Amino acid sequence: MLSMTRLALSLLLVSSTTACVDGITDADGDDAADLVDTTVDDGTGGTLSAHALATGVNGRYCTASAYNCRFHDGDQRVVTNGGSESWGISPGASVRDGDGTALVLEKGSTLTFNYGQIRTLAGKAHALALSTSNASAGWYPVDHILGETSFRTNVGNVDAKGDGLAKMACYKIRDTVDDTLVYKKVVHDSKVGPNGHERAGDYLPLERANGVHSANLIFSVPGFGLGGATTDHFPAGSKFQRLDVPTDAGPPSISIPLWVQDGSGAYRKQSGTMRFLYGYIVGNGVERFGWMAQEALTPASGCP
Repeated sequence: MLSMTRLALSLLLVSSTTACVDGITDADGDDAADLVDTTVDDGTGGTLSAHALATGVNGRYCTASAYNCRFHDGDQRVVTNGGSESWGISPGASVRDGDGTALVLEKGSTLTFNYGQIRTLAGKAHALALSTSNASAGWYPVDHILGETSFRTNVGNVDAKGDGLAKMACYKIRDTVDDTLVYKKVVHDSKVGPNGHERAGDYLPLERANGVHSANLIFSVPGFGLGGATTDHFPAGSKFQRLDVPTDAGPPSISIPLWVQDGSGAYRKQSGTMRFLYGYIVGNGVERFGWMAQEALTPASGCP
């Protein structure tokens, strides 16, 4: 493992050289001082997250910010009593977004759900499913999950927080996407291939099966081994109120390197960065806090 001295030197090096790496700015005047090195040699020939975990506002396992955390100490999915992440479901119910709007009817017979993400929408409990028939995350009614009793016991309830943080700029989710970003990886040396997860596109407003662009609001920034996990899902045009979130680096944002394949086919060649902002979207009358990629947003006005 890295010593704390080596870790501090690594982070200092990153923050002192970021202007040469990228030099990006945003509407609130941040420069690339928020760029964090998410891969540091662990002395064994491999790489690992450079950051020790600490208790924060959004959980007990946080890094780079007290608001950048894992759901809990364990699998980031809701697991069955048998240890599987896959839950049988009764298909045919509506998949809903964070506003409670019905997107499509679910056609599959199984779904995977993120831990701790449960809301009341359309008058009943819904859990946040991944890879639905809408080709997106979405909320699915708990009463359509086989083994409903054990699911309710195992799902937990974890919501990101933001009360007391000062408001910054107002944004909205774009209805376009930069195709050059979609297939870059947010994890150094990703092993899941070009069509797998860990893509920058997982955090962009992609066009879904219902023909609408929509994007994930996430509980943790990817690249740190926290899961980069989704906490909600909203359509293009949704207003995102940015908040002045504290971070270890100083600026109220976190940028991470993006990776493309090198000459050997491994995702070890840096190609740009992706910045994440913290804030909230009001969905179905509820403030839903989390991180969003700045590349998924455009400046707006009239945030609630």
